[in-house]
Amino acid sequence: MRPDKLKRGDEVRVIAPSRSMAILSQDVRERAQKRLESMGLTVTYGKHVEVCDEFVSSSVEERLQDLHEAFADKNVKGILTVLGGFNSNQLLRGIDYELIRSNPKILCGYSDITALSNAIYAKTGLIGFSGPHFSTFGMKKGAEYTICLFQSCLLEGEAGAAREAEAGPLQITPASEWSDDEWYLDQENRSFIPNEGYLLIQEGEAEGTLIGGNLCTLNLLQGTEYMPDLQGAILFIEDDRDVSPSTFDRDLQSLIHQPSFSGVKGIVIGRFQKASQMTREKLVRIIRSKPELAAMPVVANADFGHTSPMITFPIGGKAKVTASSGQVSLWIK
Repeated sequence: MRPDKLKRGDEVRVIAPSRSMAILSQDVRERAQKRLESMGLTVTYGKHVEVCDEFVSSSVEERLQDLHEAFADKNVKGILTVLGGFNSNQLLRGIDYELIRSNPKILCGYSDITALSNAIYAKTGLIGFSGPHFSTFGMKKGAEYTICLFQSCLLEGEAGAAREAEAGPLQITPASEWSDDEWYLDQENRSFIPNEGYLLIQEGEAEGTLIGGNLCTLNLLQGTEYMPDLQGAILFIEDDRDVSPSTFDRDLQSLIHQPSFSGVKGIVIGRFQKASQMTREKLVRIIRSKPELAAMPVVANADFGHTSPMITFPIGGKAKVTASSGQVSLWIK
């Protein structure tokens, strides 16, 4: 079940199912709202986005109320999360999945929001989107690629680069440069690194259902009713600065142990942050040490995760990977 694309004049609701909007600077908030308004969208906010407790969040009840009201409101056509955090999986048992199934609409965010998007897909079949938070649109420099891919994936007509849903899959080409600095602390002094493109670890061709997001968050769903079936999946996985080569290795192994992993057709890995100390050599060794991955294409250094810029991709949508002769083609729909 794919939600309708956004169009000019549509209302987008900002909610905080993880961390509170209270931690965003006024500059980031204003720039984010103006960016979205420049796309022709109307921005509104959940009642509890500013609530901030000792966990930099709000109660489960407050977060559920904002989520449910956003899906129930007929004027709201899309939902953006404020930013990530650690606790959106607290909401899963309290979500009214029938309400969501009856009111399909775009839900977009990444990192901790992986738990919500994948659980909603598993329970309702509604495609969600891993992509920029509301806060991401507050980035002053280096946001062009992120905005372009967000529009191409989620906006229709002129604002969406004239791409309708029926136009076919979107080819994802690497950004020209990337950054791993804490842009929200210093918007002026940014460091951008030339992008060397995809890292082809294992050749092959695969097409299937796109599942994934933040790996350690996705793994929180293992053994629950909220874990999507991996049969026929193309996995898109990434992790943040807290991961190391060793923890990424065991997190990936944990996913491999899922009963339906034998049906996975390919893996696309988002770019690692510098603090992870992951190297190409270590990543290649991790992947090639796992016999379960030997027969599938594996590609890394894709533009999603906790570096910027990032693509927007559909959880529960379709993906195709072609990797051979040193060349990689990546398509999503």
